[in-house]
Amino acid sequence: MKGRGPHGVLVFVECATDNTTRTVANVKSYFNKTGGSLVPTGSLEFMFDRKTVVEFEKPADLNLDDFELEMIDYGLQSYEADENTVYAYADYTDFGSLTKGFEEKSIHITKANLQRIPTTPVEFTDEQMTDIEKLIDKLEDDDDVQAVYTNLA
Repeated sequence: MKGRGPHGVLVFVECATDNTTRTVANVKSYFNKTGGSLVPTGSLEFMFDRKTVVEFEKPADLNLDDFELEMIDYGLQSYEADENTVYAYADYTDFGSLTKGFEEKSIHITKANLQRIPTTPVEFTDEQMTDIEKLIDKLEDDDDVQAVYTNLA
């Protein structure tokens, strides 16, 4: 489900449920209570890229420039390094080939999943973030909600 939350934040909610009516009603109420609303299916798709994200601890002997060149053949589009943790990004259709590349290179994966990355991240004030965080907390506390993605910078 997708919606506009308080202050215009875009929210993409992935759910898994045995009772669609209950889940839709619950999610809709979270949006309504925080000044937001659900939007028609597909209306926010273009504002998020669906990506494969692979997280791993950088081995001491790994040269990231060489790693990038070798992994391009497996679908790697980009990577970000944060101290010893590296995040590798690929198109969602390359999930299998990218993780296979890690296996072949004997690089231990900490976490691998599909994520929705905002195409145009937006910054909000601290006051606005308080309202936005209320919505996100309510959504994440719901047992049927599997993942929440936003266009927060």
